[in-house]
Amino acid sequence: MSKQPRLGVIDGGAAYHVESFESPELKGFFDQIIYLRDLPLADLSDLDILVVPCRTNPHRLGVVVHQLQRFMLDGGTLMVMGEVRPDLWLPCVGFEPVKEVNFWWWLGEGADLGVTMCAPGHSLNDFVTKADATYHLHSTFTPLGSNQHALIETREGECLMFEDLTTYAPGRLVATTLDPFFHHGQFFMPATTRFLQGLLPWLKTSHGGAEMAQAS
Repeated sequence: MSKQPRLGVIDGGAAYHVESFESPELKGFFDQIIYLRDLPLADLSDLDILVVPCRTNPHRLGVVVHQLQRFMLDGGTLMVMGEVRPDLWLPCVGFEPVKEVNFWWWLGEGADLGVTMCAPGHSLNDFVTKADATYHLHSTFTPLGSNQHALIETREGECLMFEDLTTYAPGRLVATTLDPFFHHGQFFMPATTRFLQGLLPWLKTSHGGAEMAQAS
């Protein structure tokens, strides 16, 4: 029997992190929880996937950026969530903040935030729907690097989530500007819970699979 991918998550110490990792909807997905202050000395060799949850301190992530890059170069998947400013600690990540976050777009008749699942045939679409990814927007990955392939976009074609199978091959980088851990841990926006309930099993199912093989 093949080994099941092991998924670890960084605990940034915020209440919404703790609530998310311990909540009955999500706790079964995590094989290891690593406190952010302990990360520099942590052994990541037993993990296949490492999640950097929403709003983790980007300055502390900058201290361990070489460790995170080595994790990917050794074959790991690094999942970077929203509001952690990866442009400040990872090379070649473009970032553009949304000028004004519209929290009330859904009140209009026939309202549509304009989120699109922009990679037809990609396995993510079997786990996450447009409705799951639709709540509000903080920022976009703009411009997108040549090795970064958009999975979720705005209606204007700005990237909300990408996958990079090449830069850190044989590992991969997946990044999103969406911040579902924050909202799940704050007990509002049910779409964010559904998003995580799809995203986390997708990370395990797709790790080392056909999509990653394209990078080899």
